[in-house]
Amino acid sequence: MRRLLLVAVLCGAASVARAADMPDLPFLRGSFTDGPSTSTVNWQGGYIGGHAAYGTSNMNFANSTRTIAARLLDGTEMEQIQRISEWPIMGKVSAHGEGFGGFVGYNFQWTDVVIGVELNYTHGKFGGSQTGSMSRIFTLPSGYTVGATYEGTARMNISDMGTLRVRGGYAYGSFLPYMFAGIALGQADIIRTARVYGTQVNPAAPPPFDNVPFDISASDGQYSHLIYGYSFGLGTEIMLISNLFMRAEWEYVRFTSSVDTSVNTVRAGLGYKF
Repeated sequence: MRRLLLVAVLCGAASVARAADMPDLPFLRGSFTDGPSTSTVNWQGGYIGGHAAYGTSNMNFANSTRTIAARLLDGTEMEQIQRISEWPIMGKVSAHGEGFGGFVGYNFQWTDVVIGVELNYTHGKFGGSQTGSMSRIFTLPSGYTVGATYEGTARMNISDMGTLRVRGGYAYGSFLPYMFAGIALGQADIIRTARVYGTQVNPAAPPPFDNVPFDISASDGQYSHLIYGYSFGLGTEIMLISNLFMRAEWEYVRFTSSVDTSVNTVRAGLGYKF
């Protein structure tokens, strides 16, 4: 009997030693490892980053040379009767552009709700140009038959855009989808040229006043001109590692100037939260 007890004790000790040498596997502990964490990232605090942008400028050059032509023809019979400066000679143009820039801001967070203020800047090449003309033949009360052509050229290049935004988002895990709106400032070169030319013919007038050609033109250039407007858009950020995050967004900017202009851009960037 004592021998049997001794054998049983030795076997039990060997089993315990063998179990102690085995790796600590989860299924041996009677539990499973957890999946990916769904805890919300802390977006509270300041941040800074950079981005690349690609977009489309939509410009309406209609009436952009009207004031220049009106000055050229001020006091003339043909302007008073025909309103040549108001002839529709140009219209809308779309052109693609690209740029790069940076952003800096600060977030406030309440549970999953994030509210922030951000300053965003982009340097690039956005803008376009157009040339148009219109010709008409008409008779004035003075008896002259006039063949006139009104020609206009306008060009706008936006080199810098900046927006001051207020944004709101909802944190979900590592993601922060958001919307924003704010005021916009830009710097642009705007060059406009108007030309009116043709011939006035009146057989009843004495020479050399029976056939009078005319050709007048003027240009107006605004360089590094400040333009302003508003912006809005939406985007999303994802926290990658530590405090490094990636951003993708769309922004619409509308500027008020002598050329009615809007710029749509899509942007991708990287940022760091302090």
